[in-house]
This record gives sequence, structure tokens and C-alpha cells, in this order.
Amino acid sequence: MNVAVLIPCYNEAITIEKVINDFRKAVPNSTIYVYDNNSSDGTKEIAKNTGALVKEEYIQGKGAVIRKMFVDIDADYYIMVDGDDTYDAQIAPKMLELAIQNNYDLVNAIRIETENNAYRSGHKLGNKVITGAVKILFGNRVHDMLSGYKIFSKRFVKSFPANEKGFAIETEIAIHALQLNVAIGHIEAPYKGRPEGSTSKLNTYKDGMRILMLIIKLCKHERPLLLFGFISIIFIIISLILFTPILINYYNTGLVPRFPTLITSIGIGIVGIITFFSGLILNTVTKGIKELKYLCFLNVK
Repeated sequence: MNVAVLIPCYNEAITIEKVINDFRKAVPNSTIYVYDNNSSDGTKEIAKNTGALVKEEYIQGKGAVIRKMFVDIDADYYIMVDGDDTYDAQIAPKMLELAIQNNYDLVNAIRIETENNAYRSGHKLGNKVITGAVKILFGNRVHDMLSGYKIFSKRFVKSFPANEKGFAIETEIAIHALQLNVAIGHIEAPYKGRPEGSTSKLNTYKDGMRILMLIIKLCKHERPLLLFGFISIIFIIISLILFTPILINYYNTGLVPRFPTLITSIGIGIVGIITFFSGLILNTVTKGIKELKYLCFLNVK
């Protein structure tokens, strides 16, 4: 069985050697790949000297790196982990065993803090908010969605479109798994803070907003009836609020004194109806696309 360890890196010179050595010991028969993303601190050279297969991705962003990894590398199972030494390599064999025994296409490590500074300020709350939003919109089968420690089957990797360039890639992975209804497993894993001198590249608020915008965009693509139906309800409510006083006044006096308001309310109501039927049409299209995605997923050998 061919197992690949995928380590996307950007300026991880302090930690990359330890991460490579830890995973070589934990999964001795695996091939370790380090994809460097324009590092300026010697990460690439250290990884080469430690014995990993090193390649480069010049388009900046974790999503761009993962997309190139998924295209380039062929394996039966893929272990993806961050290069910052915050995850325990000794959990990898358990994750792999769980994936093989249960035929899981995705095994996600649920992070359990072992140090007080494991999460940066705002990260824990942001993770809960974003994971909660995905659970409401797409389903609750993925826990700790933003964890950077995962195992994938070959058919998951080779059917994943990977459109995002940045840290929102984990959200895209989770939603792809939920929409295809693939087999998903979880395992708890220790999660520690970065070592002294190592800094996170995740911007809490900027990347958080990007992820929330991605959720809205994917909701439009994957669940258009929900999004457009919600918007149409808002339009119709506004239309009724404007129209009701006019109707009451007409009932009492037989007069319609506010024609501009009447025309506006009717126009907003029509927009609401058009929005609803647009969602209905897009929902039919989405079902066809989802069937094609699933066929591509099943076709990977």
C-alpha cells in the first residue's frame, strides 16, 4: 500500500526537520512530500537535507499548495499535516488504520489542547462559529472542520476540485465531503502551541471573513434554493410591509393615495417571486452537477 505524507510549508524552518523525522518514525513505509510555498527562511533546503521529497508551488496560499499536491501525487492514502509541529505524528498510524478498516474517504483529527497557548486569540471562537455555520447549512458530520491534520482516500483526492487558494481550503474540503456524502471518520489528537520563534500565517479576522464568504458562495453553488429562498422571503416580507397600509387605507376609504409606494411594493414582491424561482431552477442544475461529481468520485480507481 502506497501512503503519502503531505506537508504544505511556508517559512517553517524552525519546525520542518522535526515534523519530517517524526512522521518518518510514525509511518516508516510512507513517502514524505514537502511542498514549499515561496519560503524565505531556508525551509526548502532543510526539508531536502532531512530526506523529504521537496517540490515548490509559486502561487501563494495553502489552497494553491494543496491543489498542486493533489494533482502531482499518486497514492492509496494521503496524510496531510501542517509543517508547524503542532500535531502529534504518533496519531497517524491510528488514523490510517481507522481509514483502512472502515473504508473512510476522510479521517479528520479533532484537536485536543495540551497547552494553554495552543490556539491564538479568537481562533477557538472562530472555529466554533465557522464549523457551526457549515453544520447548519450542509450537515453535522464533520467536527473541528479547520483542523490541518487529515487522511484522505485516493478517490477523494482525485475528485476534489480545490478552487480555494488560501486557508479556506479546509472549509472547501469539509463541504465537498458533506455534499458527496462520503464516509467520514474522526479521531481525537493532541494539539500543542507553536515552538518559540515560530509564527502562525493565519490572520484571525481576515481569513475568518474569507472563510465565511466562501461558505456563502458554496451555499449559492451547492444549496441555491436555501439561499435564494431566504432572500425571496425577505423581499416578500418587505413588499407586504409596504403594501398592507395601502390595502387597509383602500378598504376604509376606497382611495389609493400613495401610488409610488404601491408600485414599489409590487415591484419588490415580483423580485421576490423571481428570486424564488431562480433558486428553484438553480437547485435542479445543482442536483445534476452533484450527480456528475459523485460519478467522478466513484470512477477513481
